Amino acid sequence: MKEVIEALHKFRDDRDWAQFHNSKDLALALNIDAGELLETFLWKSSEQADPEKVKEELADVLAFAFLMADKYDFDVKQIVLEKIKKNAVKYPVSKSKGIAKKYTEL
Repeated sequence: MKEVIEALHKFRDDRDWAQFHNSKDLALALNIDAGELLETFLWKSSEQADPEKVKEELADVLAFAFLMADKYDFDVKQIVLEKIKKNAVKYPVSKSKGIAKKYTEL
């Protein structure tokens, strides 16, 4: 992760873009690029989506997510593992295995 964050910082800083990377704008960029990821599937089945386009848009989403985590000094590994633990409580295997319902409906 450190290598990725450093590469993102270098890319950003070489262009003097840190001034634009406030929390709000990073969140907006993340959402916009998530929409572009969705667009790769528009009017297609999952199998028809171009893997190269999916990869490119996913990289943009991840880049903005990593920059957002870095902005708040979050440890990406730690916050994902913490969220998995919280979700394990909300979605116990006994109630959710093989079921695609929100935890409030289980």
